[in-house]
Amino acid sequence: MRTAIFGGTFDPIHTAHTRVAAEAADRFELDRVLFVPSAHPPHKLYGQTTSFAHRYRMVELACAGDRRFVPSRIEERTEVSYSIDTIMRVKAEQGPGDSLFFLIGADAFAEIGSWRRSGEVIRAVDFIVASRPGYTCPTPGGARVHFLETLALGISSSEIRRRLESGGDVPELHPEVFRYIRQQGLYR
Repeated sequence: MRTAIFGGTFDPIHTAHTRVAAEAADRFELDRVLFVPSAHPPHKLYGQTTSFAHRYRMVELACAGDRRFVPSRIEERTEVSYSIDTIMRVKAEQGPGDSLFFLIGADAFAEIGSWRRSGEVIRAVDFIVASRPGYTCPTPGGARVHFLETLALGISSSEIRRRLESGGDVPELHPEVFRYIRQQGLYR
């Protein structure tokens, strides 16, 4: 089985996330893409994020349209969420012939050297790095990297939150996710 971990705060998840995941699944013949909302990401320890329960539900709604997309609660816990721990937990569930990829944006990949146990992360998976055509980012030694050039990255969750706060329409959200946000009164 060919699996990719696609982690993030997903606050909120939007169509660029699912488009990039679909492009990666098609191009690299992935059987599944695990969408892993981080419960307590180290880079947002002091920032505000919507509760894990709401972010996970939005991921479920956004993933419903593609059988390859699997929402995962693997990081639903009280301690800080580190990628190496998630990778090792997924690897422990895999069979001997299975492949594991890590789907990541070029901006986050450029900072991989600062991640906890980054050397282990680099050795543990193949990376699918989503970037814009013509964009280059440094590749650490030993990293197995496959580039996915995509135009679907021009959307930012922070911009979406600002528009939701002002009560505007957000076409970059899946209709079910937008409905859920409105029903729950999120981002106001």
